[in-house]
Amino acid sequence: MTVFGRHYRPEPDLAAFIQALPKTETHLHIEGALPLELLHRVAPEKFSNGDLPPWWAPEYRYADFPAFEQVLLDHALLWFTDADRYHEAARVIFAGLAAQNVRYVETSFHLPVTRFIGVPGQEIVRAILAAAPEGMVVRVFTGMSRIDHTPEFAPTIAALAEWDDLTGVDLHGLETWPLQPWTAEVWSRLRSAGKQTKAHAGEFGGADNVRQALESLGVRRIQHGVRAVEDPAVVRLLRDLGATCDVCPISNVKLRVATSMAEHPIRRLVDAGVRCTVSTDDPFSFGNTLCEEYAALAAELGFTRAELARIATNGFEVATVDESLRRMWLEEIRAAGNT
Repeated sequence: MTVFGRHYRPEPDLAAFIQALPKTETHLHIEGALPLELLHRVAPEKFSNGDLPPWWAPEYRYADFPAFEQVLLDHALLWFTDADRYHEAARVIFAGLAAQNVRYVETSFHLPVTRFIGVPGQEIVRAILAAAPEGMVVRVFTGMSRIDHTPEFAPTIAALAEWDDLTGVDLHGLETWPLQPWTAEVWSRLRSAGKQTKAHAGEFGGADNVRQALESLGVRRIQHGVRAVEDPAVVRLLRDLGATCDVCPISNVKLRVATSMAEHPIRRLVDAGVRCTVSTDDPFSFGNTLCEEYAALAAELGFTRAELARIATNGFEVATVDESLRRMWLEEIRAAGNT
């Protein structure tokens, strides 16, 4: 695979440094990472002349979140129809990440999909985990939106604590929908059962949205979180709580959350002492790679090699792994930084 090219092509020494860094991918929607080669198999008419999706162009910008969501649904649902398809997609996705020296992955699937395709969620979790290549640790989360706790779906949500192979839950979807009371109760109960909890906040919702996720939901893993910079008190809260923002810079630019990469808020968050990671979010929708995310930080936000290594370190610090494995990866990062 080409790990640099469409968005950022750093000079050879920097490219080699980024490639050599052991990395994590901690904000990856598996449906949004649908490999183009698999889409071609079920819908050969899509981009049949070898053309790439227009939304992969660096200058492409989505009109709004619904436009992005529609593109994703129109294509991903053609492939993700059963557990075997999840397994095959995960196998290709993980191989691409392994080629970028990614060692640890946190990926999520959207829980309501289980209703659409009639497949139990636990089968999807097992299918994804079975696709992990040697040398890569994969953790699977499931996500739901702020309006998904319906009478029909409540029993499925209630059973998540019993899904042994599930690492945790994430709050997906449009952040401008109000947070309903059920969410805090479910998130608290799942943490008590040993599950990890995340929430999308501070992407299309503002800084108050981030505060709500921290204080009402009790999460310490914020997916995006970049609009926290609109309120210095929320930035301090992130720092003081030791929370982590799993940031997706190219996604933020293409969705107009950030006006440009040069103005992306991750620089202000990092400088304020907030722990940040970088990930790709939905590569099918953005045409990005993880190595390009690192290259973007260097090219347009002035991140030094030491700072890029710190970003990689942050991902391993929050990884759900035993301490001996964490130490091994962190030592490899130090070795890469000394080359």
